[in-house]
Amino acid sequence: MLTLNLVPSSPVTFSKSTSINASSFVNPNLHQRNLKNPCAVLNKPISCGSKISDFSRFHGHPFAQIRDSSTETSNIWEYSSGVSSKTRSLVTRAAAESNPEGETAEVSKPNKTLKLVVVFGLWYFQNIVFNIYNKKVLNIFPFPWLLASFQLFAGSVWMFVLWSLKLQPRPKITKPFIVALLGPALFHTIGHISACVSFSKVAVSFTHVIKSAEPVFSVVFSSFLGDTYPLKVWLSILPIVFGCSLAAVTEVSFNFGGLWCAMISNVGFVLRNIYSKKSLQSFKEVSGLNMYGWISIISLFYLFPVAVFVEGPQWVQGYHKAIEAIGKPTTFYIWVLLSGIFYHLYNQSSYQALDDISPLTFSVGNTMKRVVVIVATVLVFRNPVRPLNALGSAIAIFGTFLYSQVTAKKKIGDEKKS
Repeated sequence: MLTLNLVPSSPVTFSKSTSINASSFVNPNLHQRNLKNPCAVLNKPISCGSKISDFSRFHGHPFAQIRDSSTETSNIWEYSSGVSSKTRSLVTRAAAESNPEGETAEVSKPNKTLKLVVVFGLWYFQNIVFNIYNKKVLNIFPFPWLLASFQLFAGSVWMFVLWSLKLQPRPKITKPFIVALLGPALFHTIGHISACVSFSKVAVSFTHVIKSAEPVFSVVFSSFLGDTYPLKVWLSILPIVFGCSLAAVTEVSFNFGGLWCAMISNVGFVLRNIYSKKSLQSFKEVSGLNMYGWISIISLFYLFPVAVFVEGPQWVQGYHKAIEAIGKPTTFYIWVLLSGIFYHLYNQSSYQALDDISPLTFSVGNTMKRVVVIVATVLVFRNPVRPLNALGSAIAIFGTFLYSQVTAKKKIGDEKKS
């Protein structure tokens, strides 16, 4: 029998095989004894590269993304002990089953599903409430510039309350941050006031059908700026154009002012999104909700002075007519307040939903939200809908759905490639 003195007075004997039992994981002497079998080490190549710790990956450890610097030692341990990957997976599985954190992970799945149901439910409900009371106010007080300004004001106050009570982390405000927000806030102002003016001139359902054509403007403007889209994206916008055209031709409450304002709203929001990607890339640490809050604040400063110039002299007379029409001033105040609060809340819920789900799921939810809002407002205001108008609306919404699916998959594919 061949002996090799690695350490004085410490003989090590090589033999053909060495049996391993579970106690070798906790007894370092047995581990040292396993070095008798160098073939177990040499049979498989030892990778000197680093890898993510299996324990960290399995248990969701906060350091799961930190690479293990002792990988080479752990590889030697694996091969010298003669434990196969299958045996190690069984041990890991057994440890996980005895770990309370594993139970928590299983329980968190239905909790997350419930959270998404609540977020989507609030998002839809808040959007419906906003559209209903926004239209109710505009029917008796046709001054969309003042109402749109108040909605931005309500959102600004809401964000200040969240920041003051520390319910939402307050972003660090710097001059470059404010300068970067000036462009997106301007386009947001254009999109918001144009939509509000459209709501005042035509049925809510018609405005939403025209606003479903926003993807068309997004593809066109982005293409001019150098972005390229596959053929599937271009094909998906064709039913949007056809459906919106059919709905517009057959709309009972058709008004050119309402149509063009809805189109301008699409342009404003598309340019806001494009400009935000270019100017806010260096502020990724700011959450979407805080970003939207500051855009609302800056938009208020943009919009209100213009609102005073456009409508200011008519507000007092219009207020008295509204009170006379509704009968109770309190009812009018409540309607205005609800339109302002729920305008901000539904946008806030959309940001929360986007944080918790994939872009693909969000796009489906956003398309269904528009369908729910159209149906709800038609039922509430009893707007007459012709069969061809309903068909055109359905085709436009379906085209929006196709577009959202194609672009979301394209985005996921681009992220995987990068």
